[in-house]
Amino acid sequence: MLIRFTIENFFSFGDRKEFNMIPYTRLGTLKSHRYNLLDFDILKMASIYGANGAGKSNLVKALYYFQELVLLQKMPPKLKDSQFKFHPEGSTSSQLLAVEFFQDNIAFYYAIELSNGFISTEELYKSGLGRKKDELLFERKTNKDGETKIKFLDDFENDEKSQVLKAVLIEEFVKPDESVLKVISNRENSFLKDVKMAFKWFDNTLQVIMPGSKPSALAHKIDIDPKFKKYAEDLMCSFSIGISSLTSEKKDVREFFGEDNENELDTLIRELEDSPKQMIGLSTRKGDEIVIVKEEGKIWVKRLKVGHIGKNNRSVLFDLEDESDGTIRLLDFIPAFQNLITAPKVFVIDEIERSIHPLLIKELVKKISLDTETKGQLIFTTHESNLLDQKIFRQDEVWFTEKDKNGSTDLYSLSEFKEHKTIDIRKGYLNGRYGSIPFLANLTDLNWREYVTH
Repeated sequence: MLIRFTIENFFSFGDRKEFNMIPYTRLGTLKSHRYNLLDFDILKMASIYGANGAGKSNLVKALYYFQELVLLQKMPPKLKDSQFKFHPEGSTSSQLLAVEFFQDNIAFYYAIELSNGFISTEELYKSGLGRKKDELLFERKTNKDGETKIKFLDDFENDEKSQVLKAVLIEEFVKPDESVLKVISNRENSFLKDVKMAFKWFDNTLQVIMPGSKPSALAHKIDIDPKFKKYAEDLMCSFSIGISSLTSEKKDVREFFGEDNENELDTLIRELEDSPKQMIGLSTRKGDEIVIVKEEGKIWVKRLKVGHIGKNNRSVLFDLEDESDGTIRLLDFIPAFQNLITAPKVFVIDEIERSIHPLLIKELVKKISLDTETKGQLIFTTHESNLLDQKIFRQDEVWFTEKDKNGSTDLYSLSEFKEHKTIDIRKGYLNGRYGSIPFLANLTDLNWREYVTH
């Protein structure tokens, strides 16, 4: 579960800003939205608003690339030139990304600091949640010459065998532009079990869905899990968009690709064999997803088919590429909504309403909000003002982004305004009470006929 995310000098964020899921103590609405872990309360949901260009998507992008850096180890290209552009010329300010989170009932704090394109500091602590001192798990420092030092928890540092592992890590694995969290978590050392647990948050718990995301391995999940298939079908059918079924088409890999592509097929099979999950996902030229998976010694290709009822009640199966952007976007959300109900996962979605009707997205979010048995967190950016409803969100679950006079993104919560629980916050937002909306005066004054040539 996410507790807080801190960002400084990334994209449109110049000054240090913090987004958090910590409840405002005096707010008593929607009490089921407060989860309690280790006698510490965190929130279930958050929506982030802002005008175009205000920076709300940059918050999600920063978290997305932060996760990529941890999982892939190498620094994503987007992070190498990600500094805030309006710092004074010649400024050498470092960049910070930090996240505090719960994983398996332990609180962690993990942070990286970038300086001139390399990782100058990377640190992981067991968080004391502000009530006691944080406990160091590891701290890695790299200087401008690329020399690295790592300090581990005391038990590791006092163990002779562990010191051999430390020397090997520094000599063979640590690179100035690569995260070491994954490398350390993969070591079989009893003193590093908490590091392994912290890595699991990035690898499994955190799920970031960007606007261009595609449904992930849905065809495989629908094929192997009858309960998930029924859930997915029931959900999609409830939207009344003409869908009657979801089916996984399953073919032998050589039958699917044909014998004329033998060399490419051999390369693909080797890649599959090297995959830890014995499964890889690919996209066709038209954007349709296929899943290649090895089951019981045989390699299959699975592709999602969407059933529609037509004339004379006849059911016809369509490829995913034939579906609307809205339908595909809804398919993105199927695993997310199921996991929100059943598991302590964190789903962060950029532009949740994209290609989806406002009334439909409101009903979906409302259903999650009012479900008192949920286990996960839902965080998203949106322009959809219909969601600004105090029956759906607590005030501390509504956030705004706005550019300040220096061009830097400011980030603040509705709870800072201390509004009454009965006030219409949608009306207040549209009237500019909380900022974070487009300034339209210049558009009103624009006489665009002056620019028309005849």
